[in-house]
Amino acid sequence: MPDNTIAIIILLGSFAVMTMAKMPMTFSLAISSVVTALYLKVPLMSVFLLMVKGVNVFSLLAIPFFIIAGEIMGQGGIARRIVDFANLIVGRVRGGLAMVNVLDSTFFGGISGSAVADVSSLGAIMIPMMVEKGYDEDFSVALTVTSACQGVLIPPSHNMIIYSVAAGGVSVGALFLGGLIPGLILGLALAILSLAISIKRNYPKEDKVSFKEALRIIWNSLLGLVTAVIIIGGVMTGIFTATESAAVACIYAFIITFFVYREIPLKKLGDILFDSLKTLAMVMSLIAAASAFGWMLAYLKVPALATNALLSITNNKYVLLLLINLLLLGLGCIMDMAPLILITTPILLPVLTNMGVDPIHFGVMLVLNLAVGLCTPPVGSALFVGCAIGKISIEKATKALLPFYIAMFVTLLLVTYIPEIVLFIPRLIAK
Repeated sequence: MPDNTIAIIILLGSFAVMTMAKMPMTFSLAISSVVTALYLKVPLMSVFLLMVKGVNVFSLLAIPFFIIAGEIMGQGGIARRIVDFANLIVGRVRGGLAMVNVLDSTFFGGISGSAVADVSSLGAIMIPMMVEKGYDEDFSVALTVTSACQGVLIPPSHNMIIYSVAAGGVSVGALFLGGLIPGLILGLALAILSLAISIKRNYPKEDKVSFKEALRIIWNSLLGLVTAVIIIGGVMTGIFTATESAAVACIYAFIITFFVYREIPLKKLGDILFDSLKTLAMVMSLIAAASAFGWMLAYLKVPALATNALLSITNNKYVLLLLINLLLLGLGCIMDMAPLILITTPILLPVLTNMGVDPIHFGVMLVLNLAVGLCTPPVGSALFVGCAIGKISIEKATKALLPFYIAMFVTLLLVTYIPEIVLFIPRLIAK
């Protein structure tokens, strides 16, 4: 009979080697699963059936709708209108554009659900605008990158859906609602920090907007922001499930972009759908491969081994939470968010549920942890996009990011040790 210890070494070792060799994550997960199955004499057909089963989940249907809606609104002029609306609200304070940067990420996060989409769409507007107005370019990039991380917390979040699948069917709606307050707290922390830096560096205020212009800005932006209302409001009131809200939001985004704003022609829809398909193919293939990998972990009893290993260090719940946070922060620096959610959830969730941690609380904590990784080298995708737009080096941006890392870590500690921050709204709506 094959040795489980050797099988674990084959599974994790081959995955680590292929990851370090920069093989695409989907292939690393799939190949390591197949090689381990061959060693264990598990029928390969079973492995491929597990991959199919991994994506044959109804809640995953929301992902393509959210991706398409985000692509449509990202290319259809919504980002610029959100910037104008945010400027109307907070532009008059010292460092007004910095405040605008945080606030527009809050609004756009409720539409796109993606930090990278946020940086790509809003960053292309905000970073050059801030530099032109006299803000330091490294500060502009750092603020844009970190504020965009609200997009993975504030509904809708593709990563919350991925966690739901990895956790065995935790309610997507509850996860959406659980991420709302942490996302707003993160935005507030970044706003306070950027305000303090703006005052210290004497960054400029924005010009006053006339009443007539203000009305025009409000009207133009509200049509786009209704998308976020559909998603968040629909889930909170129980009118829509997460999947239904995604479908309605997609249709609404299509109508507003192509028949109301009309900044891009209808023939552009083909390109948008193609871009969405590329993103969807990457996400779904990753989930399929991770399903087989996760089954191998469970078959080899890796979660139980991890539980025993962690509990051998400490059985104090609060120390254990800190250790897991530090572990996830480290992993987030070297791997992308989606595969980490799929790999770490089946290992760490049993440890914490045995300690009385709610799966919804852990899901939000996990996503916030890995959001920090989007801003850190060497694989921070949001950081790379921000630096490309700002035309600065990773090293320069990382130095400017240091105070923002602290703000994010403080938010993470609050979310970790005060579960009601996450659970208050889901419990309120469930009553």
